[in-house]
Amino acid sequence: MTIVTLTTDFGHKDYSVSVIKAALLQQIPNLSVIDISHQISPYNPSETAYILKNAFRAFPEGTIHIIGVESEWTPENIHLAIEFEGHFFIGADNGILSMIIDDLKNTKIVEINIHKTVISSFPVLDVFISVAAHIARKGNLEVIGKPINQIKELTNINPVINLEGNQILGSVIYIDNYGNLITNIKKIFFNEVGKTRNFTISARSIKFKKIYNGYSEAIDFSLPKNKRNEDGKKLALFNSANHLELAVYKSNPKTVGGASSLFGLDYRDPVTVKFE
Repeated sequence: MTIVTLTTDFGHKDYSVSVIKAALLQQIPNLSVIDISHQISPYNPSETAYILKNAFRAFPEGTIHIIGVESEWTPENIHLAIEFEGHFFIGADNGILSMIIDDLKNTKIVEINIHKTVISSFPVLDVFISVAAHIARKGNLEVIGKPINQIKELTNINPVINLEGNQILGSVIYIDNYGNLITNIKKIFFNEVGKTRNFTISARSIKFKKIYNGYSEAIDFSLPKNKRNEDGKKLALFNSANHLELAVYKSNPKTVGGASSLFGLDYRDPVTVKFE
C-alpha cells in the first residue's frame, strides 16, 4: 500500500482538497491518503515546517509527503522532489523543506522539470500528483527532475545567543489550536546554553521562572477546587516536540482566550530567556 500525506493551507471550505484526493486515487492504486493539516496559516513556511517535521517520522518509510503551501511555480520558487530518511517530499523551494531536512549530504534532491509541458495555477493537482504517482511506481527521481545539491534556506528562523552567552533570543513560530505559543527554542539548545542556571523567560510583559513537565503539573490538586486558581493559569513547558511552549491551563480561544490573545503575542513575536 502507498501512503501519501497532504499538508496545505487550502482549508476545507473550497473544493481543492477533495479534487486532489480524487486525482491521487485515480492515479495510484491501493492508496491511503492522510491529512496532516489543511489549516496552515496562508503562506506560512515556519508553521508548515513545524507541523510536518514533527509528523513525518510517525509514518513508515516510503511515505510520500505533498506540501501545498506557496506552491505556484516561479523562477524563484521552483518545485522539488526530495528523498530524505526513506521518505519522499514534494513541494516548492520556498524554505519549508530546509527547515524539515537537516542533512543535505545524505539527501537526494531533484528540481522537477515536467513543467515544460504543464502550465498550471494549481501545481499540487497538475504537477505534484503526477510526481507522487511516479514515485509510487518506484520510478527514479532523475526521470522527473534534474539533480541539485542545494535548497533555499530561510534566515532569522533560529534562536540566537547574545555576546555575553547569558540570553537566548527566540520567537514564536506557531500558535496551536488552543492558542498556545510554540517558540523556536528547543529543549536541547536551552539546556546547552543554560547549564542548569536559574532563568527568566520574557514575552512582552509576561514572565516565567519555572518550566513544568506537563500542563496539569502547574495545578496544586491538594487544594480544594475553588482555591486552585486554575482559570488563566500561565505556564511554560517543553511540548511533545521539545519546543519551549508558553501556555494557559485549559485555554480556549473561542471562550476564555488562549495564551496568544491573553499575552498579546502573535507569530514571530520575540521570546527571550535570560540566565542568571
